[in-house]
Amino acid sequence: MSRFRRIAVNTRGRDLAVGDIHGHFQRLQQCLDGVGFNPAIDRLFSVGDLVDRGPHSAQALDWLSQPWFHAVQGNHESLAINYLRGGRLDLDMYRAAGGGWFLDLPEDQQRPFVDAFLEMPIALEVQSHDGPIGLLHADSPFANWEDLRASLLDDDDPRIREVCQWSRRRLKEGDDARVEGLRALLVGHTPVLKVKVLGNVWHLDTGGWSSGCFSLLDLATLEVVSPTPDEPAHQRQGPSASPPRPAPARAGLGQSGAVPDDCQ
Repeated sequence: MSRFRRIAVNTRGRDLAVGDIHGHFQRLQQCLDGVGFNPAIDRLFSVGDLVDRGPHSAQALDWLSQPWFHAVQGNHESLAINYLRGGRLDLDMYRAAGGGWFLDLPEDQQRPFVDAFLEMPIALEVQSHDGPIGLLHADSPFANWEDLRASLLDDDDPRIREVCQWSRRRLKEGDDARVEGLRALLVGHTPVLKVKVLGNVWHLDTGGWSSGCFSLLDLATLEVVSPTPDEPAHQRQGPSASPPRPAPARAGLGQSGAVPDDCQ
């Protein structure tokens, strides 16, 4: 696995980003259809946590196999890896956090998921015409993106990985310091009522897997292009006709956005 991955600018279509998915791929698909996502030219970037909690976690393998879908490794993917690889893990916490679907699989059926999760980078850097955009699951442990890139490429420090995948500090403290070297840093992990920006850090987990909605961010404009649930249909952006579906069919938030569940 390459812990850090850089992706070139999209010269043909749009680049969109989304928050935590947590097994709600069909709900996400409806959101993509609503903005006219075209898998032939568009790309979708995920801040991780593809699995657990929702009913269609097994579809993660289908989505990860699509050339237009790119995701960083979230803490829930890390939990599955630790379970199969013998890492530190609280099984009761993992099951309570929605991991029962994975824990109850035979080992030979768990392995394809862990193999795919191991290929997911900790950090992504996506080039845009106005500068690089970074993606992590939770937060950056460094104030400069170049320092994080060097750390991930040179060493697999578990303390660095823990901040990248588990930290809620920035939101809890309202830290609006920028992460230098980036146009924007996109993260998830902690649900918020609506997309929240602190400095140049965009928090995208608006609870599409729960009682909220998925928020799709256009990387070119840094604008949310997906409609909110109460937005009138005539105000929704994108064509009314649904494009070809990009993924195969087979397969009460607080004001601060913080959730008192450390296994989120």
